[in-house]
Amino acid sequence: MAARSEVLQEWPHFSKEAPRLFAAPGRVNLIGEHTDYNDGFVLPMAIDRRTVVAAAPRQDRKIRVHSRNFNETVLLDLENPGSGCRGVWWDYVEGMAQVLLERGLKLPGADLLLASDVPIGAGLSSSASLEISVGLALWSLSGQPPDMRQLALAGQAAEHRYAGNRCGIMDQFIAAFGRPGNALLIDCRSLDVRLVPMALPGVQVVVCDTRVKHALSSSEYNVRRAECEQGVRQLQESMPELKMLRDIGWKQFLEVADQLPEPVRRRCRHVVGENARTLSAVDALGRGDLGEIRRLMGESHRSLRDDYQVSCPELDLLVEIAGTAEGVYGSRMTGGGFGGCTVNLVETGHLDAFRETISRTYSRKTGIEPGIHVTSPSGGAAEFS
Repeated sequence: MAARSEVLQEWPHFSKEAPRLFAAPGRVNLIGEHTDYNDGFVLPMAIDRRTVVAAAPRQDRKIRVHSRNFNETVLLDLENPGSGCRGVWWDYVEGMAQVLLERGLKLPGADLLLASDVPIGAGLSSSASLEISVGLALWSLSGQPPDMRQLALAGQAAEHRYAGNRCGIMDQFIAAFGRPGNALLIDCRSLDVRLVPMALPGVQVVVCDTRVKHALSSSEYNVRRAECEQGVRQLQESMPELKMLRDIGWKQFLEVADQLPEPVRRRCRHVVGENARTLSAVDALGRGDLGEIRRLMGESHRSLRDDYQVSCPELDLLVEIAGTAEGVYGSRMTGGGFGGCTVNLVETGHLDAFRETISRTYSRKTGIEPGIHVTSPSGGAAEFS
């Protein structure tokens, strides 16, 4: 793990105290996009890229934190927090500390040294990886055994309040609870989790990074959430029992969709359809039905592109190229959208040809060299020696 080597190499120049080491992974969402903040279903897996935190307690009420990725050191005061939403990486660190304090944890001051090999801004949840690794470190330094469910919820609250992103619970939950060899089907209302074995012999999960992030990503995310909430309010006029979009099935939605104006109708249509696709994908994985998985991933991408309108030309191009390559059993955008990554299921014997096709064609058409990462389902946050 490169990030672990980096923090161990740097620590003697940062603190004289012996450190404890913590890590939390990034994630790729196989299917179930923009459903989590609608109390729906998601199917993410933790990836083998992580944020690593070396941590030691301090005697004062300060958190001194250095990021290897940004080559910056800041000093945070637990008694006098900043305003948050400043657009800086330490918003996530301060947010986690303050939320944990508000929830009754007695945190000491701390020296923290961070390094991450989760690509930043690629839609692989580098922010949740940072939140959960830092939160686990601070919680552990307090002397209390960490409650991973509460840690995930604290990470979500920190992102809402200190980063201004009204995200669902998926990213923080998979960072906390990922399991090797498995994706997780998460019910984002009850927070029940079902392990879904990624038992697809001869098939690899490949993440392709557009290496672009359009400025709309953060502002439009909150707009989409507001549009979904508007749809629920309008549907409640004829369906008072409706609480969230997950409470309505596909056939029932088609009967009432005309009650909604555009573009709210399309936003809701995506969410309702995506919930159904996610549950169908779990069944298809259990059967090893790669043809059905390919169909569902294709439908998901088209819905995100046309109904939810969170794709972009670069993402669409990567999906289009993947569709022409041999041995590909599904491709779709993953993450919030407006850039970031696609997730692809690729036959092992065709990996080299897939890499070459994606790299050559995408570079020729955009002038950008894509990032291509073969990954595997990995474990969640943990302390390690």
